[in-house]
Order: sequence, then structure tokens, then C-alpha cells
Amino acid sequence: MKSLQKTVRQSDVATTSFSELAALQPQLVLAFGSVAAIRGAAATLMQAFPQAQLAGCSTAGEISTEGVEDGTLVTTALRFDTIDVRQSTTRLEGMDDSKAAGVRLGEALPQQGLRAVLIFGQGVAINGSAVIDGLTSVLGSAIPITGGLAGDGGAFQQTFVLDNHGASSDRLVAVGLYGDKLLFSHGSFGGWSPFGPARKVTRSVNNVLYELDGEPALAVYKKYLGDHAKDLPASGLLFPFAMLGSDHNEIGLIRTILAVDEEAGSLTLAGEIDRDGYLKLMHANTDALVDGAEAAARAALDMQGSAAGGLALLVSCVGRKLVMGGRVDEEIEAVGEVFGSGATLAGFYSYGEISPFTKSVDCKLHNQTMTITYMGER
Repeated sequence: MKSLQKTVRQSDVATTSFSELAALQPQLVLAFGSVAAIRGAAATLMQAFPQAQLAGCSTAGEISTEGVEDGTLVTTALRFDTIDVRQSTTRLEGMDDSKAAGVRLGEALPQQGLRAVLIFGQGVAINGSAVIDGLTSVLGSAIPITGGLAGDGGAFQQTFVLDNHGASSDRLVAVGLYGDKLLFSHGSFGGWSPFGPARKVTRSVNNVLYELDGEPALAVYKKYLGDHAKDLPASGLLFPFAMLGSDHNEIGLIRTILAVDEEAGSLTLAGEIDRDGYLKLMHANTDALVDGAEAAARAALDMQGSAAGGLALLVSCVGRKLVMGGRVDEEIEAVGEVFGSGATLAGFYSYGEISPFTKSVDCKLHNQTMTITYMGER
């Protein structure tokens, strides 16, 4: 496997030549950028790589081997010797269409020889958990699925996904990887700490939370946020929920607030909620988040055994970026140190991370985590 990467400012994407990447004759091209960069580069990328599978999305920050940027396009071309790459896409008709959209993505991918799937979806009007449920209902639980949900710089207004048809605000794309020589491993870790009492979920519908302990969920949440409540929903990225089972034990999933409804007193979360479970607020500091990123990298490396070149795809939550501020490059540096200088780093800050739990293939939607997918070829 060979890889080449190029980073350009969003103002230059429409006039940029990707000839050096095209000379690699890649089968897969991943592109992550600001909303303006993804929309502006779509036609250029389609023209530059007519034989490759294009996949990517808009972001809340772009990740490359050089670190973290905003307002850029990071394009990574991958050429495999023996691995085949296929793509399926579908239009998302609304949040209630999420599971059906996942089914459509799975049905459109050839299943013979399928080894792993990358998926990128729009990030605001979607139930990420339901998409994964639909996809795995077709592909089964033995195929690892990783990826993430697009961002728009923290505005939570309109996100875009790139596929072979261009850039769209309502599409999902899945990339199937085929071949026995594919190396594919993953890791996911948070670094957030719970605080306050566990609150019982007393009314929820899919990913909309209406009541905690019989009280309007938004009112309960605002009590904990104090002065931060005036900045909702953006401030919700700093205080996600830990999901607890009916026995009050953590189940390893975190949920971020995507939107609030003042009239209904509800919170819309990025993924589905256990209707019989409990929720507990969380917070974090930079050192803990950097340690979490390093733990995710080590988990992916441990599954692989070694990192001889290859691509490390990093999908980290926008909430982590807000907490770390000017120190955000530290978590990328920590990952780079684990994989070594031979690996290419690419990825983005997201509105939802998609990955199995560590040492498992049971795929879940995560929030507030660093998820890492390592791809290589024997």
C-alpha cells in the first residue's frame, strides 16, 4: 500500500492541481475539509480521480500528518496492490430514515470477500445509531465498520458528505474494502470523567430525551450547566452524558447533545438512548483527553501487531477540540508517536465517531471519543 497526502487552504481548492496524487493511480481518495473546502473541491476531485472511489466529509477541524487545521482540505490518496475498493451511497430522507438508509448502504455493497467498511454521514439531521443498526442488519456483526459523522465547524447547521457524485448535505457513503491481505484494526477511547448523580431516563423516543427522573430533561440539564446553559446547544459539547445500564454500570458509550427544544423541554442526542437506563454528566481536561487518544492508538496498534507504514484514520469529537483549545495538536502528536513516522495520519473532528469497542467488532456510535482505524496491506 502506498499513500500521498496534500493539504490546501479552502480559498485555493478550486484551482489546485492534484496531479501528484493522481500519478499514484489510487483506488481510494479520502478528503476532509471545511464546508467551503469540500463544496469547492468536489468537482476538481472528481475530475482529478475519475477511476478512484472518493469519500470524505466536511469537518469541525481537519487532521493530517502535520497536525490540526481549520479552513483547509486534507486529501489522502491510497493505492493498494491487492485490495479492491467499492462504494455505496444513499440519500437520507430525514432522521426517521436513518435505519433504512443503513440498510440501503449495506444492500448496495457486494458482500463476497468484504473485509471492512468505512462510513461517513451528514452530522446534524441523523440518528447515527440507527444507521449502524441498519448497516449491520445486512452485513452482520463480523464485518468491522468505522468512520464518522460530518461537522460544520461547530455551527450544527448543515454538513456535507463527499462521494463519487460530488458533495451533498443529505447523503451517506460507505466504502467496502475487499481482499485477504487487508490489515484493518481499530481503537476507541474517551478520557471523560462522570460527575453528579445518575439520572433515570423516564421518557425518550429514539435519540430524543424528554424526561430524567420524571422532570423535563432540558430543565435538569440546565441546572447542572449553570452559566453555560445560555450557550446551548454549543456548550453541550463540554458536558456530554455517560450512558449507564439499568444496573447503574457504565456501558462505555457517551452521548453528545445536538439540539435543544425549549418548547418540548427535550434534548436531541447524537445517538439512541437506553430507555431503561440512566445518564450521568461528564467533563474532561486536556491531559485526560490526550491520554485517551494515546490509549486508542495503542489499542489499534495492539490489534495489528506493528505499524509498518499504512494509514491511521483519526476521527475525534468536536467537543474534545473545544476542551483542549490551543493544545488540540497534542492528541494528534500522541497518536503519531504511537504509530511512528512511517504512518500517514488523516481524519477530522466530527459530530459522532463510528467504531467497534476495543478488541470487538460490535460497531457503535460514539461521542466525545478519539477513534482510530489503522489500514495497511500485507
